[in-house]
Amino acid sequence: MRLGGFQKLTLIDFPGTIATTVFTVGCSFRCPFCHNPELVIKSQFPALNNLEEEFFQHLEKRQGKLEGVCITGGEPTIQPDIIGFIEKIRAMGFKVKLDSNGTRPDVLRKIIKNKSVDFIAMDIKSSPQNYSKATGLGADIERIKLSVKLIMNSGIAHEFRTTVVPGIHSEEDFVKIAKWIKGADSYYLQEYRDMRIIDPRLKEKTKGKVLDLEKIKKTMQPYIENVGIRKNN
Repeated sequence: MRLGGFQKLTLIDFPGTIATTVFTVGCSFRCPFCHNPELVIKSQFPALNNLEEEFFQHLEKRQGKLEGVCITGGEPTIQPDIIGFIEKIRAMGFKVKLDSNGTRPDVLRKIIKNKSVDFIAMDIKSSPQNYSKATGLGADIERIKLSVKLIMNSGIAHEFRTTVVPGIHSEEDFVKIAKWIKGADSYYLQEYRDMRIIDPRLKEKTKGKVLDLEKIKKTMQPYIENVGIRKNN
């Protein structure tokens, strides 16, 4: 596994679970608002040796104290050994949460079929019509739709979430998203952070623009019962 690092303790990344978060490197998108460029852009990949060994040593030491592992990125499903990595974590007695952008429904299908994870969180980048505008690269929306369908029908606890970016998103995008994922377990609107991002030019597009998260939440609730807002404190 190509790992970029891990956070030894998190109480927020894996709902209801005391966990470690591990970051994979490499991604199938180039979302201009991404705040982890070092995990996405190849030239910025950190040169970290033996990190996987160090990660599993950490898990061994924390058995009986930690409950789970959140695997995030980058995009974990583009890693060729992601399934084996998950199985190794599970064999140690930990629950697993997988974060994904949905570009590899073939991998998600295998993970879901084997019930290899306990929770799946998928980023919905935008409405289907405007998806590529948010991803920075051409998005195969049919593959994204298949991933959404697989997750919603999986029987595995899940959530969908969107980072709300003024200048990229409109209120109408979120009505379309709500209709698309109607009946999902839960959906979260995530506040955009105007800080270190992949494309600094985005700051000009977002400057002075605001989207009302509370208003968007109300427009989505007729379609999804549990809609939440995650703000940066």
